[in-house]
Amino acid sequence: MSFGDSKAIITNQPGIHEKLADIVNTHLTTDFQKPISEHTRLAFEEIDRLVKAFVGPVILDSCCGVGQSSRIIAKQNPNALVIGVDKSDNRITRNVEEKWQVDNFHLVRADLNDFYRLVFAANWPVEKHYILYPNPWPKAKHVKRRWHGSAVFPYIFKIGKQLELRSNWRLYLEEFQAALAIANINSSLNEVDQAAESLTPFEAKYQASGQQCWSLTANL
Repeated sequence: MSFGDSKAIITNQPGIHEKLADIVNTHLTTDFQKPISEHTRLAFEEIDRLVKAFVGPVILDSCCGVGQSSRIIAKQNPNALVIGVDKSDNRITRNVEEKWQVDNFHLVRADLNDFYRLVFAANWPVEKHYILYPNPWPKAKHVKRRWHGSAVFPYIFKIGKQLELRSNWRLYLEEFQAALAIANINSSLNEVDQAAESLTPFEAKYQASGQQCWSLTANL
């Protein structure tokens, strides 16, 4: 696939999933008891020492991929410590363009289902939390694989002061917005400014393909 030739999302789901409310309410009233993986615990302990020694705001960039977004966010917020997290070691160790090289960020390989719970328990001073272009899992049967349908969802909105998600699939964000509303959290859904610098390679490809990208923001 060439740049600017990204396919639009194809789904068999006509609207917000009919079982979303039941799924979210179950997770809101049930403890997530999955054991935390050792590799994520060790990765967290290492980065937690940096966070505790840092004086200033922390920005969390989840599903950061190659870390382009983490670097751009760090450049835009020179007084913050930006932590990018991705489950793939191959992605976070990949080279990116020199223009995005800054010093105030760190990339961590970890399972976010575990990492989120550790961040919450450690009470990190997260100013803003980004989830940029997560895997949309567009098939209806995979709704529980989306962040708002997962057991870790209650921890996601307990981290930080502000949350921002982006997607080229508006329904994904509409579902996340509905899930937040069930937890009594208001949010706003808006178009991403196509004139602004793309935060991720995915965003650049989607926009080059003529797809509108969307942003969901919530004050927590």
